[in-house]
Amino acid sequence: MGDKFMNFTTISFDGKTVKVLDQTRLPHEETYLSLSTAQDMANAIKGLIVRGAPLIGVSAAYGVVLSALMHRRKDINIFKNNVLNDIKLLAGTRPTAVNLFYALDKMEKVLGLDTSSVHNLVGLIIDKAKKIHKEDIQMCKNIGDSGESIIPESGVIMTYCNAGALATSGMGTALAPIYRAKEKGKKVTVYVPETRPLLQGARLTAWELSNNDIPVTIICDSARGYVLKKKKVDLCIVGADRIAKNGDTANKVGTYSLAVLAKTNNIPFWVAAPKSSFDKTIETGRDIPIEERDEAEVRNISDKTIAPDVPVFNPAFDVTEATLITGFITDEGIIKPS
Repeated sequence: MGDKFMNFTTISFDGKTVKVLDQTRLPHEETYLSLSTAQDMANAIKGLIVRGAPLIGVSAAYGVVLSALMHRRKDINIFKNNVLNDIKLLAGTRPTAVNLFYALDKMEKVLGLDTSSVHNLVGLIIDKAKKIHKEDIQMCKNIGDSGESIIPESGVIMTYCNAGALATSGMGTALAPIYRAKEKGKKVTVYVPETRPLLQGARLTAWELSNNDIPVTIICDSARGYVLKKKKVDLCIVGADRIAKNGDTANKVGTYSLAVLAKTNNIPFWVAAPKSSFDKTIETGRDIPIEERDEAEVRNISDKTIAPDVPVFNPAFDVTEATLITGFITDEGIIKPS
């Protein structure tokens, strides 16, 4: 499954194992890992081997499949118990991306279906994960179709982090309108801030766009304001890990400051995300849990220590208020904040 113009696949299932592209090794190595247990998948999500909110959801669904395959020879009650424990394991990997919990909730509901056969239940679990995977691919296409019209014929775009094909199982969220614009003959160019501390912009987005023949320029995170002011950027498009009821949006840390810079320079700031990223249980961004990650991600670059042994604050996400957002590009069309 995937889009024909992408020359890589982030995730696939062969009936026994799940194969994932190891994104920690990009751009130097395009390496695929075979995962065979729910613990393998939990480690892959936690360790950013797979990342990006939609892909985390798909990966978690297949993690439940791996659990079901491992425990399929058990009594049905023991089977359900073991799978539920693995769902809890997967749910504990990353707290901010709502797609993780959206997918796991769908998978858990399958366990409640009326069947006394473990064999049948395993089949239903596999079918549900494949459906979530297929829906993710279609979601990306729909976001691309929704957002293509806002990109000018010779559009200059700034994105942030990676919300492309590497963050999904399709063509991405924030990058999907760019891919659709290219297909329609528009000449698009993209500025990509490096996205410290793990350089998902420089390592991942630049790799992905250049692989798909889209002109891309990497800039330092600290150069974003200067580039927005001097380079005639038409619009910003970013992804989202969770969107509150009022439109406040959690995304990779640094998104908030980019939105402020865009507002200061009168540049439209768009968020591209599926409707599954809208969390109706959370009123405002103040209620979104923000993941804090290991100090070593900031203190080190690769295996090289670059900072003294002092405390490090390393939030993975921040929250952009709805008042800074021009609109949301979703799989159900354009939505304006209200």
